[in-house]
Amino acid sequence: MSGKIFLDTNILIYAHDADSGDKHIIAKNIVKELWDKKNGVLSTQVLQEFYVNVTKKIPRPVAPIEAREIIRAYSSWEIRDNSIMSVIRASEIEEKYKLSFWDSLIVVAAYSAKVEKILTEYLNKGQVIEGILIENPFKTR
Repeated sequence: MSGKIFLDTNILIYAHDADSGDKHIIAKNIVKELWDKKNGVLSTQVLQEFYVNVTKKIPRPVAPIEAREIIRAYSSWEIRDNSIMSVIRASEIEEKYKLSFWDSLIVVAAYSAKVEKILTEYLNKGQVIEGILIENPFKTR
């Protein structure tokens, strides 16, 4: 096992949204632990979604300049880029597992990084997709 863990956008958002209650505390602790162990993985898709959501969609949006600085800080993590082959592979995973295309892109990025699990609240907890364990940290901690 690689020990690497991929964070879906929702976990990253909760880590930076103090208004999200218990989810904020849990997500913030997860991010801190991943930062300390240097085993967190993100994708450009996650960072794009993060930026839009924290600057426009949370109750108290973050200023764009602050969001950019947060993203710059995450550049020290392993970041996976989507390629044309990622798009094609995501369409295959979408079809095989009956996932949304966007969730399938997350799986492709995580698979390319050889992570052991994806932390998200949107996929089926305990499911294994392409050899990667799906975990909802809000239901297991």
